[in-house]
Amino acid sequence: MILEGLVTTLSPQGEVNLAPMGAVVDSALDAFVLRPFRTANTYQNLRHHPQAVFHVTDDVELIARAALNQLSELPPLRPAEQVAGEILKNCCRWFELTATDWDDSEDRARVMMRVVHTGHVRDFFGLNRAKHAVLEATILATRLHLLSSEFVTAEINRWQPLIDKTAGPQELAAWQFVCDFIRNQTKSDSSISPL
Repeated sequence: MILEGLVTTLSPQGEVNLAPMGAVVDSALDAFVLRPFRTANTYQNLRHHPQAVFHVTDDVELIARAALNQLSELPPLRPAEQVAGEILKNCCRWFELTATDWDDSEDRARVMMRVVHTGHVRDFFGLNRAKHAVLEATILATRLHLLSSEFVTAEINRWQPLIDKTAGPQELAAWQFVCDFIRNQTKSDSSISPL
């Protein structure tokens, strides 16, 4: 199963990198498989320093901004407890990880990670269709170079009713951000419905 979240890693200079990642997990959540592209900062950081923190969050705007490289600054962080790394102060829960094995044979590496510590900050909001629509639109926005503008427009317009029916202020802001990003990248202002 894939668990979507945010991963923090440290560069050789000690700088924090925050990246969205779908980790392969089982129901025990005692081991994670991270699959960063070998060209990604996450991969380079893990190769230098094989520890990370995986965060479960319901902050879809943070996920969207991190995925689209649109963070003006990192959110509040605090030091991890068992690994050299950083924890998002406003996550729902976190997992401190240490690499145990690597497979670099493909463009996306497979980094097997063992959970060495976990913690809880706040409860997960729960299932919400607007949050899921933002997440799917964000993934779509990361693949604009692979998709036709007609397909992108159709998908965004298909998800718009989920936003209209179930979004709160956070989801509305995140949806607006992702739609604006797509409009700016595709120059298709007239084809994607405004909020």
